[in-house]
Amino acid sequence: MKSLKQLAVSTAALGVALGLSFAAQAEMMIGFSQIGSESGWRTSETASIKAEAEKRGIDLKFSDAQQKQENQIKAVRSFIAQGVDGILLAPVVETGWDQVLQEAKDAGIPVVLVDRGVAADESLYLTKVASDFVVEGALAAAWLAAETNGVCDVVELQGTVGSSAANDRKEGFESVVGNFPGINIIRSQSGDFTRSGGKEVMESFLKAEDGGKNICAVYAHNDDMALGAVQAIKEAGLNPGDDILIVSIDAVPDIFKAMADGDTNATIELNPHLGGPSFDAIAAAKEGKEVPKWIKANGPLYLPDTAAEEYKMRSK
Repeated sequence: MKSLKQLAVSTAALGVALGLSFAAQAEMMIGFSQIGSESGWRTSETASIKAEAEKRGIDLKFSDAQQKQENQIKAVRSFIAQGVDGILLAPVVETGWDQVLQEAKDAGIPVVLVDRGVAADESLYLTKVASDFVVEGALAAAWLAAETNGVCDVVELQGTVGSSAANDRKEGFESVVGNFPGINIIRSQSGDFTRSGGKEVMESFLKAEDGGKNICAVYAHNDDMALGAVQAIKEAGLNPGDDILIVSIDAVPDIFKAMADGDTNATIELNPHLGGPSFDAIAAAKEGKEVPKWIKANGPLYLPDTAAEEYKMRSK
């Protein structure tokens, strides 16, 4: 399994491969439109990108959209007006970006999509630095199929409606469970990637399914919703991780504590350290170098056997 140190080495290696120097990047001014702080993972991503910019001497203009697309569009237009060298955009939803991305392109400003994708012509942005969400969903389903011998009634806690993460993680999960007639998704609803949303939706699932007796497992599109589900399951008098299996995505520190305590069963890592390859891509484009359209940053599946050790490392 890759450690955070290995992921950091991989990021640095990408910069070397592109033949870039931090000194050249120190002259850059970059705008960063972040979705918000809806989850522990999102907060970690923001902190990581800010730290990477500081390390490289990049003048980072940060904007928190508070989960609103209109705020992100305003931020991108503000960055364009300021004449930034590049823009990092973590899009809250997939659609509705064509016009503002065209404006950035017309201004000669490369846009890097971080963590999520958009439903727009690829010519409108430089690259996407993100995990393959479809693969994450498929990996979660493969683990569940193996753990339950292909027989399980699943409830799904979806992410933000219309986001690429929610759409693709659902698609990936369904692509695998479709091969197992004994696995059924009996309920599916958005918890908006928040812990409170996960708890609220899980409470409704438990009530609808005879107090949870009909539920074999929870598939949560992120760890925060899974942790909310843990609270709801406990309050219903059941044992999460035992009476109801839980698999989720992100690998935030709190989920390792939950796994070590026996409350959840598996998580798939979503690498939050996306600043390095994003800044490298912008610098490469400025130098006229070719940049791949998708820089992938997939992580492994983690299980309870290493959870205590991972929590110790990640909570420092």
